[in-house]
Amino acid sequence: MSRRITINPITRLEGHGKIEIFLDDRGNVDDAYWQVVELRGFERFCIGRPAEEMTRIVANICGVCPTPHNMASTKALDDLYGVEPTLTAKLIRQLHYNAFMVEDHYLHFFFLGGPDFVLGPDADPAERNIVGVIRKAGMEVGGKVIGVRKRCRDIIKLISSKPAHPEGGLPGGVPRGITEDESKWIQETADFTVEFARFAMELFKQIVVDNKEYLKLVLSDAYRLSTCYMGMVDESKRVNFYEGKLRVVDSKGKEIALFDCRDYANHIGEWVEPWTYIRLTHLKKVGWNGLKDGEGTSLYRVGPLARLNAAESMLTPLAQREYEMMLDALGDKPSHHTLAYHWARLIEALQAAEHMQRIAYDPLLTSKDIRNMALKLKRVGIGCVEAARGTLIHHYETDGNGIITKVNLIVATQHNAAPICLSVKKAAMGCIKGHEVKEGLLNKVEMAFRAYDPCLGCATHMLPGEMPLTVNVRDRYGGLIKSVART
Repeated sequence: MSRRITINPITRLEGHGKIEIFLDDRGNVDDAYWQVVELRGFERFCIGRPAEEMTRIVANICGVCPTPHNMASTKALDDLYGVEPTLTAKLIRQLHYNAFMVEDHYLHFFFLGGPDFVLGPDADPAERNIVGVIRKAGMEVGGKVIGVRKRCRDIIKLISSKPAHPEGGLPGGVPRGITEDESKWIQETADFTVEFARFAMELFKQIVVDNKEYLKLVLSDAYRLSTCYMGMVDESKRVNFYEGKLRVVDSKGKEIALFDCRDYANHIGEWVEPWTYIRLTHLKKVGWNGLKDGEGTSLYRVGPLARLNAAESMLTPLAQREYEMMLDALGDKPSHHTLAYHWARLIEALQAAEHMQRIAYDPLLTSKDIRNMALKLKRVGIGCVEAARGTLIHHYETDGNGIITKVNLIVATQHNAAPICLSVKKAAMGCIKGHEVKEGLLNKVEMAFRAYDPCLGCATHMLPGEMPLTVNVRDRYGGLIKSVART
């Protein structure tokens, strides 16, 4: 007799979702689904609003990752008004953005994903959380984590008024400059952040890389998924979070696309399945060929590991050294080991810290030339950044008065949605056998999606603004009397 296991709600992520696992008669996994069950309508209710309001509106999509939406929106407005920001404005934006990448990556590692490694995947759920991490790693480590996140968020607050839902974002520039006095404490924060990033990197290597059991788990087939990869790179094909072209490599590491984000519709296809409210994506030129990995797959991944796979190198020297060490340990590039997302995330936090430090000491940072006002409405604007969770695209269209007529958002978790489904299925098949279902094993299944740091609040948009609904009316014995559907 077949059996269904439901994990609802899944834990330590942004948003709400569940996992359905179906066992065969032998108690082995026959199939598994990662389902997104919430709906939010930002794309729809932005229509009719003035374009310049978008940077403020979209920053409220999510309280965990508001800065990427704010920045992608700002870049879309640059494109919409055909204006290039000043050099100082670009530095301030990148300072803001790198501060976000640092604090957000540490939020995930120490609060959400890290407990599985620091405490162990089979640890008591009551202990497997940030409190347990601090208890094991020590109060000093906990204080440093809180301190680095606060300092980075203070930089965000300085630039855009508040860290949770930033208000800044103007086409052609930024709303305020940086004073000489402010630059001094920004430099101190940047220096502290680099120091902490190096500490966090070593902590990870001591806890995970030097632990044979953990490394074996990272390299196991249960957490290996062979897909294509996409990430933003600069002219030297180095990882870049703020600007560049989108590069796609196949499962063997061969470059198969390099394009400007304005051309995204020719490369990225969107797909809808009836069992989830999240739109799935695929490589348009390959065509949708289902939830399949391996050679010829149309699925690609984004985010920390994907960016390192899609790029040729890192932007900064310390991050580059760690990147090379990771590749040596994992043994191949591209690396298909899903749990290595955590490793890549800490390498990216180190790059962001180093880049922050470089910007903090740049004399141009305190220039008063903070906005280019040569605005000319084009009626179509597309902006892209690399969010902590992966590639984020904002596409706006307006009428002649700059009023929004169309919005399309493709967020990181949409890019990763189909691979997350496959990752959950492979982890379930590798962990659950012979009807043996324990809490620790189910947590190992959840570890497959946690590696992506998915943000379901960001990802659950629906263009028509309607929610399909089926109501089944049954008698007291469970027999179906009537079914009413709204499609």
